[in-house]
Amino acid sequence: MKIAFLFPGQGAQKQNMGKSFYENDADSRAVFDSVKTVTGIDACDLIFKENDELNNTRYTQIAMVATGIAMLKAVEKTGLKADICAGLSLGEYEALYLSGAISAKDAIATVDKRGQYMSEIKGGAMSAVLSLDNDTIKSVVDDIDGCWVANYNCPGQTVISGTKEAVALAGEKLKEAGAKRVLPLKVSGAFHSGLMKEAGEKLAKVLDEITINDIQIPYVANVNAQIVTDKNDIKKNLTDQVSGSVHLEQSIRKMIEWGVDTFVEVGPGKTMAGFVKKIDPQVKMYNIEEYADVANVCSQILEAR
Repeated sequence: MKIAFLFPGQGAQKQNMGKSFYENDADSRAVFDSVKTVTGIDACDLIFKENDELNNTRYTQIAMVATGIAMLKAVEKTGLKADICAGLSLGEYEALYLSGAISAKDAIATVDKRGQYMSEIKGGAMSAVLSLDNDTIKSVVDDIDGCWVANYNCPGQTVISGTKEAVALAGEKLKEAGAKRVLPLKVSGAFHSGLMKEAGEKLAKVLDEITINDIQIPYVANVNAQIVTDKNDIKKNLTDQVSGSVHLEQSIRKMIEWGVDTFVEVGPGKTMAGFVKKIDPQVKMYNIEEYADVANVCSQILEAR
């Protein structure tokens, strides 16, 4: 048995995520409490109290990464260990924490700036393209200035991103090429497109200031779906990731080729589980979203091992 831990990205956030961990695990609580020291933002107010900021890119990223790391603190105590890991876009920072490459403090501090830089770039649009193969989508998009493939999520679901005009034009051309539907997404920016290049360049300077440790658990990078074991690749991967395509489908396939037969999604919702099941329905899939899931899921996997 080989186990992969997966972490969802922006869009999976919801009010009260991680609250059961905060209430039941001292180390998880310490992660949430540390956010104010690191960023000046009160994670408990942001996540556990009703407000409009949780869905604001500027704050979502801190909330998601803090929640994921807090959940991992509880999982670590069970003795269940991942053989490899990956995250969807923002979730890559939680994967890097799990890999041993970056500290919780540096992960939270970095995504604080990442969210800030990305939210400063206004305008743009994103759309989900359904039931059309990736090669056709890329061929259409590559011929349109101002449009890029943002996410290769799973068979039949790919996301495009760019200027509003370019994404609208691409949507029409993709439907002509055979897409079943092209659905505009409710987003605040054109994430994972060339419009975000400036945010990536600013982030590179932040990454230069943090400590990158040797990788203890390999992770699969969004930008190229390659297994990363060399810490010297990390800063470039994270810089390029802001404006580059997220190769999630290819990353999952890479892990399955590597021998992974069991996936554990750590974080709110079941977004990653849905993608994995469409990529390969034969693999085992578990979700850790609430504190009670930790004992249940980890004991099941450890017994099977």
